[in-house]
Amino acid sequence: MNDTPTGIEDLLRHHAPQVLGALVRRYGHFDTAEDAVQEALIDAYRQWPVRGLPDNPRGWLIRTASRRLTDQLRSESARQRREEKAAALTPRDAFTAPPPGESRAPAADDTLTLLFLCCHPELSPAAQIALTLRAVGGLTTAEIARAHLVPGATMAQRISRAKQKVRGVPFRQPGPADRDGRLAAVLQVLYLIFNEGYTATSGSDLHRADLAREAIRLTRAVRGLLPRDGRVTGLLALMLLTEARSPARSGPHGELIPLDEQDRGLWDTEAIREGTALVEEALSEGPAGAYQLQAAVAALHDEAGRAEDTDWPQILALYDLLVHRAPDPMAELSRAVALAMVRGPRAGLAAVAALEERLAGHHRLDAVRAHLLERAGDHEAARAAYRRAAALTLSAPEARYLRMRAARPEPPPAGGAG
Repeated sequence: MNDTPTGIEDLLRHHAPQVLGALVRRYGHFDTAEDAVQEALIDAYRQWPVRGLPDNPRGWLIRTASRRLTDQLRSESARQRREEKAAALTPRDAFTAPPPGESRAPAADDTLTLLFLCCHPELSPAAQIALTLRAVGGLTTAEIARAHLVPGATMAQRISRAKQKVRGVPFRQPGPADRDGRLAAVLQVLYLIFNEGYTATSGSDLHRADLAREAIRLTRAVRGLLPRDGRVTGLLALMLLTEARSPARSGPHGELIPLDEQDRGLWDTEAIREGTALVEEALSEGPAGAYQLQAAVAALHDEAGRAEDTDWPQILALYDLLVHRAPDPMAELSRAVALAMVRGPRAGLAAVAALEERLAGHHRLDAVRAHLLERAGDHEAARAAYRRAAALTLSAPEARYLRMRAARPEPPPAGGAG
């Protein structure tokens, strides 16, 4: 095992939803259980670098969190009735060590069950997404708030209310009818977790590989339950085809490298092959929805040996279909780029201008505008837009890239020297 601070952090992120699932299965009390797990993670982060990794990290976390949870339950009230309730919640063997080499954690991965619990139908779609990103994706409340463009306090209240609503809900896989009803929310959550991993919304790292891998792993698990659902297959294909480019997305110093400048020889060809096959399968499984169409766009990008070989007319046709079937401002922003590549930058700029109100304050609006202004030859306006985008993003690598683009000298006129 990797016992460096980064390795330990990755290990804790991997086990956290499984530990939470084990505690909720055993005790209920989702809200209190999550607090206990967070405290156990803090204990582990402090102790493991000094004492070394335990033989069974997940078992250690479950035992530690169980102690924290029962302590919290006992301290809720000094009355004997509460004490007896807390004692009754504690399994007889909770604090005894399991036999060597064995874990008392359930053999099945509870993460998937936890995922469906967080998408309980009594929760609003916004609450489902927020709770799952917190409990399963491991994002902080501040990160979730930034991803949803709402204040941190608002998101904290949303998550707290969601925890209260699922308190006491049985911890088990939903039946087929209920499961299908929750699937849209589950897939949206996995999509958001992946996006946060592929391009972190804040911080010093462009790519959070642990989140991207976890989203792919969970999507594979959902596909195991629903192998013929085109939405699930399409989402998995989209993730694989997108993540395949991650080795070429940043330079030796962590700097962002845009798609058209990447060394395509670094892309993961095995992931591209699997993703492309899944796209074909997804498109044959019924009417194409948002995930299938986005996956088809990703496949066209990945199949182009050079940036100039990209089939932009086909990509534009796919985006036209996507925004018609599933209107979304970020999809329309991507369509604006495809439109510019087919009909010229001024056509793309007009499409960007139409999104001003819906994407006000989002750095990607100004970043795309800057790119298209640059292509149109309006370099002064492009520099200003790049600077605005750099000021709005909370991602350090993106901000550095945008400032670099703003500082680039204007190219000489055609036919000039050099």
